[in-house]
Amino acid sequence: MTAIAQNIDAITAGAVPHQETELTDGFHLVIDALKLNGIETIYNVPGIPITDLGRLAQAEGLRVISFRHEQNAGNAAAIAGFLTKKPGICLTVSAPGFLNGLTALANATTNCFPMILISGSSEREIVDLQQGDYEEMDQLAIAKPLCKAAFRVLHAEDIGIGVARAIRAAVSGRPGGVYLDLPAKLFSQVIDGHLGAKSLVKVIDPAPAQIPAPASVARALDLLKSAKRPLIVLGKGAAYAQADEAVRALVEESGIPYVPMSMAKGLLPDTHPLSAGAARSTALKDSDVVVLVGARLNWLLSHGKGKTWGEPGSKRFIQIDIEPREMDSNVEIAAPLVGDIGSCVEALLDGLRKDWKAPPADWIETIRSKKEANIAKMAPKLMKNTSPMCFHSALGALRTVIKERPDAILVNEGANTLDLARGIIDMYQPRKRLDVGTWGVMGIGMGFAVAAAVETGKPVLAVEGDSAFGFSGMEVETICRYDLPVCIVIFNNNGIYRGTDIDPTGRDPGTTVFVKDSRYDKMMEAFGGVGVNVTTPDELKRAVDAAMDSGKPTLINAVIDPAAGSESGNIGSLNPQSTLKKK
Repeated sequence: MTAIAQNIDAITAGAVPHQETELTDGFHLVIDALKLNGIETIYNVPGIPITDLGRLAQAEGLRVISFRHEQNAGNAAAIAGFLTKKPGICLTVSAPGFLNGLTALANATTNCFPMILISGSSEREIVDLQQGDYEEMDQLAIAKPLCKAAFRVLHAEDIGIGVARAIRAAVSGRPGGVYLDLPAKLFSQVIDGHLGAKSLVKVIDPAPAQIPAPASVARALDLLKSAKRPLIVLGKGAAYAQADEAVRALVEESGIPYVPMSMAKGLLPDTHPLSAGAARSTALKDSDVVVLVGARLNWLLSHGKGKTWGEPGSKRFIQIDIEPREMDSNVEIAAPLVGDIGSCVEALLDGLRKDWKAPPADWIETIRSKKEANIAKMAPKLMKNTSPMCFHSALGALRTVIKERPDAILVNEGANTLDLARGIIDMYQPRKRLDVGTWGVMGIGMGFAVAAAVETGKPVLAVEGDSAFGFSGMEVETICRYDLPVCIVIFNNNGIYRGTDIDPTGRDPGTTVFVKDSRYDKMMEAFGGVGVNVTTPDELKRAVDAAMDSGKPTLINAVIDPAAGSESGNIGSLNPQSTLKKK
């Protein structure tokens, strides 16, 4: 127990007079402020000036998971926030380490994951005069545009307030990333333990319910009850909210078909009769009233317009979001419902239970028949047992793994590996699918996998494209070091999108081509884990089952036909094409 923790107990009991208290310092104040607010885990990369902070935190009972690169530690903290609704903590060194963590911080903010990036920094007086300190950088100024809030603490007695403000900013309203700047000199500041104890702040109700206005609820109900072809779209915000029972009740009691975005898959099983995931195109195009539950009309939903959504003016939207500024971001929102998802969904349920009529049978039949036709069309592709594998046959094997192990957490990134897995692998429980989210940024895989295993204790299956794995692959050592139950499957087709491009000059490999027939499984073996090379879906299924049964860190090199991929998966249209003709 630290000096400050002892003082807290003593002060509560009235047993320690002011003049007899011990001293404490910035190191211990940071640790005790985090512990007081229920923080149990720190993700970090040690180094100047935060090495001792990590050591002391571990000694004081916090779990400290050390990574090989700050971006991966930051990604771990971000997804920890998504899974727990508490801010994930990433601790980095100054300047370059801080910059490495910024990508994860910005990605957390974009995806609405609560996360706090804590970085040591150079002394203010030297930075402000640009006198050339070790890793000198005005980190606070750089962080501000990329996160929800940013704070700097200069005095030990303000650490409690600084941590409290960071926590509240991260989780209140729309969650996001927060930066907390701690200059090196702060850690060694010594103050009276009694005053230090009094300076700590326990954050009370950091994310209070935000009840929607009755008039807004009534407007949404009137619009929904007028619908002939209603549809519910579930976003990852609905998964984050952990209002699982209310969301399920809204779907099942209303009888409205639903389309889940990728990280909302499993709020209801993808095999649910009302799931329209396999008929997504038809559902989006032909619906007339769409209820957006924690989903944003960004590029992932074609901005709510265009051919994806049918004829212009054919849609009216009801949008549930805690951020008022999200409304009308791309198209008019006919019935905005501003509030937390749980409160808004409960309010809709209360109104629907009074005089709701089920959607017309022909709409339900349209969705059902289209879904069944698409599933039947896809089935033969998933059943092939050829060598080398294609993406469909390999994902077909993993689809069966998740069906048999619905409690496992699936981490997924890549191009074809990601896009096809979203539609092929069914999910059965909420918050079991973790992927690249709103930005589609590669490199989240190993950080997400580590945090998922640490925070939940569940087995993790990380399905990676060979390109995506390259961004964070060194963290296999971290997985082995902490002996985590993570099975990594790398879809190895020798390159980005495919491994068949060539350099027209004949000088170098094609820009998207990797070393032919690489053996990623040997990387895992180098660190004491299990490595397996597979060439058929049957071999893949057996290898994954063995890994999940054993709980041992495992990497499976799944050999995919180099010509099987397509450029940018399903978003190739975002890649501009040259209009110049070759001479």
